[in-house]
Amino acid sequence: MLPLDKLPAPPGGAPLALLKGITVLDLTTSIAGPYATMLLGDMGAEVIKIERPGKGDDCRAWGPPFLDGESLWFLSVNRNKQSVALDYSKDAGRAVLHDLVRRCDVVIVNLTDRVQKKLGVDHAALSALRADIVHVSLSGFGLKGARKDFPCYDLIAEGYSSVMDLTGEADSPPQKIGTPAADLIAGMDAAYATLAALFDRQRSGKGHKIDIAMIDSMTRFMSPRIVPYLGSGIAPHRTGARDSVISVYQTFDTKDRPITLGLGNDGIFKRFWQAVGQPAVSDDPRYATNAQRCAVRMEIVEKIQAVLRTQTREHWLKIFVEHNVPAGPVNSADEVASDPELIARGLFFTAMHNDRRIPQVGLGIAVDDSNASYRSPPPRLGQHNDAVLGGWLGYDAAKIAQLKSSKAIEQE
Repeated sequence: MLPLDKLPAPPGGAPLALLKGITVLDLTTSIAGPYATMLLGDMGAEVIKIERPGKGDDCRAWGPPFLDGESLWFLSVNRNKQSVALDYSKDAGRAVLHDLVRRCDVVIVNLTDRVQKKLGVDHAALSALRADIVHVSLSGFGLKGARKDFPCYDLIAEGYSSVMDLTGEADSPPQKIGTPAADLIAGMDAAYATLAALFDRQRSGKGHKIDIAMIDSMTRFMSPRIVPYLGSGIAPHRTGARDSVISVYQTFDTKDRPITLGLGNDGIFKRFWQAVGQPAVSDDPRYATNAQRCAVRMEIVEKIQAVLRTQTREHWLKIFVEHNVPAGPVNSADEVASDPELIARGLFFTAMHNDRRIPQVGLGIAVDDSNASYRSPPPRLGQHNDAVLGGWLGYDAAKIAQLKSSKAIEQE
């Protein structure tokens, strides 16, 4: 039995349809771009995913782990899409791509400026086919500047942004975040900017050229650490997340397992000491304000640690809920995936399609009390060639057969 076997079906009700009628042409690969288009698909957009014949999205090969021969990383960011395996480096394939662009509202690419122009999928080329197209470029370093043609992955962006330098214990090497944060943040930026561009297009009738750089997105993510440096001259350093502007805001050991604890204001600080049975501690005049507590942080942290080690995690978390003190467990991935509250909120589910059972993490956004976003599973490579070319573009059987014989399109 796999963990997915314990998950419920997708949330019921009609899937979200806020973007119904919007068609997105997804020319991206890996994580950032596919994540952006999945977010748009979850909101009701029709997403046509263009993949290289034979290999498809790079992410299809990322593993192990695999599920029935499919990359679970790929399955995590590609639901609600139709796959067309199209070689648009060939004349015949490029003609198909142009027909698709003329019918689409949004095109998203994750190629460098040089490669976009080489393949004819840059803004200038595609806006000539449809003037009001929303063209979204999602690359490592953006469309301008000395680095615009540098290759990039999430790892590279994390290093550039300083997040790796600030992640980990003080005496440990820099650490990558445990999820592809730059990919996901840049993907969210792309989806957010796309929505804003579509909203303006509805008013103005004009298309837009959007330039998303993973480095920019990840660096903006670091604003709460960079702005204090700019205004103080004090550069932050790796501390194991123990240097917060909040005096007590870190993990602590208990008798068995660690917890997180955030005492973000004077009232919470008092409630904490009441909860642990030592109310007199909060009356110390040296602990009166957050700034004063920061000055003696280590002293306070040692007092708290001594108290928390006397009882189990479960004991303290129950008490802190009763006293309205912000605290929580340090969960592992398997604990998160089996969290009954998250499952009840529809965040984890498994979808059945043609004997395929695929685990998914839901959108996590409710609209009008509905969080139903699942419409179709991540597609097989080229699964929708005929449906898109025949049903959507209106190509007849002879033309589709010709494209197949020329290897401009393929199906797995």
